[in-house]
Amino acid sequence: QVQLVESGGGLVQAGGSLRLSCAASGRTFSVYAMGWFRQAPGKEREFVAAIRWSGGNIDYADSVKGRFTISRDNAKNTMYLQMNSLKPEDTAVYFCAATTSPTGWTTHRVAWYGYWGQGTQVTVSS
Repeated sequence: QVQLVESGGGLVQAGGSLRLSCAASGRTFSVYAMGWFRQAPGKEREFVAAIRWSGGNIDYADSVKGRFTISRDNAKNTMYLQMNSLKPEDTAVYFCAATTSPTGWTTHRVAWYGYWGQGTQVTVSS
């Protein structure tokens, strides 16, 4: 089992920045990749970014490329999402996710991830 806890959400004005953190615990040695998703009210959960835990592979949704940066600190078992130039349309609950499946790189698929955090609210005011 892998447990995930997000933090760092909040209220920010458009153009501002936030950094989200996702702390992993449990069987972290089995984690192959981790990702960030978000879900706005009335919408489906959508992919934001993903990173291979051992390094080398990173993927971003087109909507956040150039504004968001995903990173991880293996020593701390923590993943981060630096969000810059935030827009009102970035408002959502942000979830971190982890997969222990070492096959493929289907980062956009919700079903690829077997573990999820509880989510943290990000609100961007105009």
